[in-house]
Parts: sequence; structure tokens; C-alpha cells
Amino acid sequence: MIACAETWRGDGEVLASPMGVVPSIGARLARLTFAPDLLLTDGEALIVGPDGVTEGWLPYRQHLAMVTGGRRHVMMGASQLDRYGNQNISCIGDWHRPHRQLLGVRGAPVNSINNPVSYWVPRHSPRVFVERVDMVCGVGYDRAAAAGPPALRHHRVRRVVTDLAVLDFATPDHSMRLASLHPGVTVEQVRAATGFALAVADGGVPTTREPTAVELRLIREVIDPEGARDREVRV
Repeated sequence: MIACAETWRGDGEVLASPMGVVPSIGARLARLTFAPDLLLTDGEALIVGPDGVTEGWLPYRQHLAMVTGGRRHVMMGASQLDRYGNQNISCIGDWHRPHRQLLGVRGAPVNSINNPVSYWVPRHSPRVFVERVDMVCGVGYDRAAAAGPPALRHHRVRRVVTDLAVLDFATPDHSMRLASLHPGVTVEQVRAATGFALAVADGGVPTTREPTAVELRLIREVIDPEGARDREVRV
């Protein structure tokens, strides 16, 4: 949750669109602490505070204007991710005869081309982190570059947060890099759970910061007193 919250640090007044329990807690925590200018919505037409109280109205036409103008930072899930940040949430196997039908492409192309995107993966494994995704839904750095300048204006894949680590794309070719390890996790564990060669900084990998006492209280008593977070991450 701390690592998810940190993905919005420094964003300023943008629309935060977290998908999933842990990203939602992270966005609300960021708003309550170091990112007070974040806008949160109820997923429909209202701007809400971290306590759920309505703060304003966001009609869908205005929502779309923000989405297509780089004024939103969405955190999506991923059934597959490759080294350049291409994401698949549509199907596993050949598109014409898939082994598994998933959510479908949905808004992933628009999200990933028109505003910054991060990803949340609750189970870091070689089934998710693959050499090549079976179908591109969210657009990665290599495909955005191939599409040319119109696709690059607002395209940013910021971070990937998993139950093991934080990954980013701060490499010369924008391939995925191990940015930090969660406490108690080793580089070897992350490499073994990744289906492609992962870039690792020469100077060593820092540890993901742990929550402060204030952040722990907010998570446990204010944001998620019912403990919904425990159902999304295996301890």
C-alpha cells in the first residue's frame, strides 16, 4: 500500500484512478498525507474525499477531457506484463482460440496512451511477467515509440508494484528495472519470479520504505478498518 501510494507522489492536481483494493487504499493514503491535491472519484460522476464525503461533481465529458489530456494517473491490474510495460488483460493464448478469456481490452489502450499509468500485481510470478504478452491491451514503451509522436505525448508507464518489489523503466531502452525490494525479499527471489531478464542497478537495490506510525494508523483505523487489504495480498 505504501509503494502504491508513492506512485502518485509529485503528481500534483491530477485525477487518481486506482483499480483494486490495495491501489485504492494507496491513493487515499497519498491524499491524506503527502499528496493533498489529488482528485479522487467514486468511479462515476462525483469527486470524493479520502473519507468518502462528496467534494464536487465530475461529469463524464470532463472526465474524458482529463483522461485524454494527461491529467489522470491510473493504476491498473495486469494478467501479463512484458519487459517494456505492455499489458494484457484480454486473453491467454492465441487471440483466435484463447485458452482463457479475461476482461477484454476495455479502456487500457486509451489509459496507457493518454495519461500516466502504473500497475499493481498482487502475485509476482513468471505467469504474469512474460517475455511477450499474448495480446497488447495497455501500451508499453516499445510499441508507443513505434507508433510515433502522437502516441508519445502523454505516454508514461511509471511503476509496477507487486507483492515482492517495485519496478520501473528507468533504463536507456525503457526496459523494466528492479527499483526496490520489499523488506525481506531478495533479488534472486524477484528474478526467479520474472519470466525475462530484469535490469538491476549496479549500486544495489534499495528497500521499499515501510509505513510510518501515522500511516499505519490511517490504514488500520481510517481507510481500511475492516481489513479488506488482507484478502488481496497473501501473507
